[in-house]
Amino acid sequence: MRRLPPRPPRRRRFGDVALGAIGSAIAGVSAVLFGCLAYAYLTLPDVRSLATENPRSTAFMEIRYYEARAKGESPKQEQEWIEYKNISSNLKRAVLVAEDAAFWSHDGLDYDELRKAIELDWQKGEMVRGASTITQQLAKNLYLSPSKNPLRKIRELIIARRLEVELKKARILEIYLNVIEWGDGIYGAEAAARTYFGTSASSLGPSEAALLAGAIINPRMLNPDNPTRRLRNRQRLILARMRVVTPPPDATITVADTPSGTEMEAETPAEATDDTAHGPIDEALTDEHAKPDEESHEPAQHTDPVEGEPEPIESHPLTESTPPDPR
Repeated sequence: MRRLPPRPPRRRRFGDVALGAIGSAIAGVSAVLFGCLAYAYLTLPDVRSLATENPRSTAFMEIRYYEARAKGESPKQEQEWIEYKNISSNLKRAVLVAEDAAFWSHDGLDYDELRKAIELDWQKGEMVRGASTITQQLAKNLYLSPSKNPLRKIRELIIARRLEVELKKARILEIYLNVIEWGDGIYGAEAAARTYFGTSASSLGPSEAALLAGAIINPRMLNPDNPTRRLRNRQRLILARMRVVTPPPDATITVADTPSGTEMEAETPAEATDDTAHGPIDEALTDEHAKPDEESHEPAQHTDPVEGEPEPIESHPLTESTPPDPR
């Protein structure tokens, strides 16, 4: 019986080849993404010590240090820690209005504002609106750089959630108010109050508090000592809304760095008295965040590390052996 010759191998259709290539590409990208996420998670700092120890330095302070050295200048650093219970309630309210009116209710991330920011950034094709909560700002100030690297943003979000899990709201706000930048070499509310008003942060009135809070968005451009029209406008908007925001009550904690391990007494809990905490004032402040010279807590306020200088170690523990810095 005559044998038939073997059939020639069937040629793969173009569609099959294309699908195979796309599948391989997706698998490769997924593997890289998983690797990046795993690295980001495994190298995160341990924030638990912040519950009882005050940070003595931050990543942002290191950035300012290298910037000054690169210019041949002596780095400046004025900062004096003040306990949460001693900070004027006027300043607490003003900062919450200006930076994070939903601070009392969110878990570290304001998902509604985050959604709005993503939608606007997508429409504009660039990052024009910030959605960082106070907790996110603190995470970035303590451990990260101000770059817009997506991996850095992921680390910020994870650290923010860790801070919320490990620390009470009052402690988060206390550290934030003691480490953020309020001018060239000026860190924290106490140093800012004494520099600009010659008084303690415990004695700030509503007008002074609103002026300081209005400058946080860009402390190296907005000077409370010589307020611009924009800063005055922000002050007015903040003053108009301060009554509707209530700072978190103080939790009784013992901080190793406070004199004789002083215990912080609890304030009477109170919640926001008005549902309009995210009303016109937030929209007005958000609009300003989008302007080139005051870009949503990012480049305008915190520049990238000086070229050629080492970038801050993002995972180093900031506890007793280090001071505080900007947001």
